[in-house]
Amino acid sequence: MFTGIIEVQGKVSEIVRKNKNYNFCITSLISRELKVDQSVAHNGVCLTVTATKGDKHWVTVVDESMKKTNFETLDIGDSVNLERCMVVNDRFDGHVVQGHVDKTARILSIEDAQGSWLFTFMFDETNNIMVEKGSVTINGISLTCFNVSESQFQVAIIPYTYENTNLGVLKEGNKVNVEFDIIGKYVQKILSKRLT
Repeated sequence: MFTGIIEVQGKVSEIVRKNKNYNFCITSLISRELKVDQSVAHNGVCLTVTATKGDKHWVTVVDESMKKTNFETLDIGDSVNLERCMVVNDRFDGHVVQGHVDKTARILSIEDAQGSWLFTFMFDETNNIMVEKGSVTINGISLTCFNVSESQFQVAIIPYTYENTNLGVLKEGNKVNVEFDIIGKYVQKILSKRLT
């Protein structure tokens, strides 16, 4: 379980394909503190640490995750948002994030709002269960969405988030990972059963 508050950015330093899986080597400031079997969110994807050495750690991304996340677009040198799992006795600053990406979206536009940035995202397919002013996770970042439609939504990014996550290096057309709010997913499930 995560909160969507990014700790650090890591860099992809190696990608090795093994059968249908991909092993990613990530260099980061927290890699030295990680342990094998530990869960860490990488761009919002919950992955298990398989090995560590110095300032590097390795994770395995299975074929299903490659197809359903933006990992298929990552290359050597790309930035990845990292968050270790939440501590039970700590403050809960974001929202409940499982690390289970629901779908991807593309950045339609990035607007300089004179002190912040306005990002507009578009889904390739519909089934958007976000609500106005609700929580959404983008590349592992807990954010508030607005101007929500069936195929688009927006978020406002403050300078701290822009400078300390990979949103600051992304461009229009880039793909991001999206995780819907878990409460919304339960409500959708309950309502769909009542309607059938």
